[in-house]
Amino acid sequence: MTVNVASIPVNETLEVRAAAATPAAPHWVAYSDEWVSGENGPPATSSITGFNVFILSFLLLSGPADQALEWTLISAADRASIKSAYTAAGIKLLVSAFGSTDVPTTSGADPVKTANTMAAWVKQYNLDGIDVDYEDFGAFETSGQGAVAWLNSFTKQLRAQLPQGTYIITHAPVAPWFQNNRWPDNGYLAVDKAVGSLIDWYNVQFYNQGTSQYTTCTNLLTKSGGSFPSSSVFEINAAGVPLSKIVIGKPATAGTASNGFMSTSTLAGCVSTAKSQGWNAGVMTWEFPEAGTSWIKTVRGSAWPV
Repeated sequence: MTVNVASIPVNETLEVRAAAATPAAPHWVAYSDEWVSGENGPPATSSITGFNVFILSFLLLSGPADQALEWTLISAADRASIKSAYTAAGIKLLVSAFGSTDVPTTSGADPVKTANTMAAWVKQYNLDGIDVDYEDFGAFETSGQGAVAWLNSFTKQLRAQLPQGTYIITHAPVAPWFQNNRWPDNGYLAVDKAVGSLIDWYNVQFYNQGTSQYTTCTNLLTKSGGSFPSSSVFEINAAGVPLSKIVIGKPATAGTASNGFMSTSTLAGCVSTAKSQGWNAGVMTWEFPEAGTSWIKTVRGSAWPV
């Protein structure tokens, strides 16, 4: 795709970059992929009060799609106005790459060139950073495919183009990929060891992994068991991943994921329990508008009241 960085007004870019330092935990994250009738870009901040990160999905190898595409279709003036309102409300606006649509390693995409293209897009459209939702399961879970090396190279190049402290880079792996000695090249534990210092936090997908996986506070937080043992929040931390980077990802409703759903009240209880044990990373949800202000207020509960 053609990238024209000069299309962004200079004053708009400077204003946003000055306010774009990586926020401290906790991170309250909402993805947005589906189209909502009558919308003109991301929702008003009043619709997502309680969140401090909003992620437009997805930026694909072929270019932007869905909410990422919509961001390019609204006027530059509307983008500037929305971005200013988000900045004033303390909400970072990111784009998510790949998702379930793309299989970048399997398809032979060059990690450095892909990172350069996507970083340029983030800059061109004046966002606060990028989320790496890598879901190339075939490559990641098959020996000899080089998925870990691909992710490491991609992340290093993203960070070279999007400096730390100015832009946010997150990853969104499924929780089982943090199991020790389970996946080729040791999976996401190897990614974290190699380039974790370049990643601001992980929006960990604790869902779509089995009907009873990550559905109680115990198997979400301290003992995952089942098909994917040693992949709960504190078990991932025990394997070496900083606790402050393990953001708990959950579907907004039972219908927005195959499984792994928790009611907001149950999830709020787990959040409170985790906080009492030293965790403060935050919660991610797939997706807005099913999850909005009411959803996140309940989930944050008395632990982090809105």
